[in-house]
Amino acid sequence: MSATTTARPASAEETGRRIEEILDRLSASGDPATAAAAEELVRSLMDFYGSGLARVLQLLSAAPGEPLPRLLGDELVASLLVLHDLHPEDRDTRIGRALDSARQQDLDVVGFDEETGTLRLRAAASGGCGCGSGTGAGEAVEAALACFAPEVRAVELESAPALLQIGTKAR
Repeated sequence: MSATTTARPASAEETGRRIEEILDRLSASGDPATAAAAEELVRSLMDFYGSGLARVLQLLSAAPGEPLPRLLGDELVASLLVLHDLHPEDRDTRIGRALDSARQQDLDVVGFDEETGTLRLRAAASGGCGCGSGTGAGEAVEAALACFAPEVRAVELESAPALLQIGTKAR
């Protein structure tokens, strides 16, 4: 499914009936742990989607103007759109949005390996030594990427080369 297609409409009654049937089959299997896990899974999914729908309503009513940028910029809504392959932005745009949302320092995309899902980033030199401070930024970026671009499964953070200061020798 893509952003240009629409999801198959599902009736709430039909979906509820199917969920009940599946939970009943799991309960009948005789394994109480499996039945409890299935019920917990359904509750977790309902909480997730309920939170996403509440956020959509909040963002739509928050301010006048074009709501799409607010919806696409929200981590919860964006993750629901990506989960269902409905997000209208391409992967590179979503990666950029994730980097913008986790902007602790300047990060440049070095490359993305589609086979492994590894995104290579370089921390731009910011007047410091060019070493360190990548750990916190890496964790923030990974969290944002999980929402905006979950096809990124790993992040490699490189440091920019340190600036070499050359001065004249004092005489």
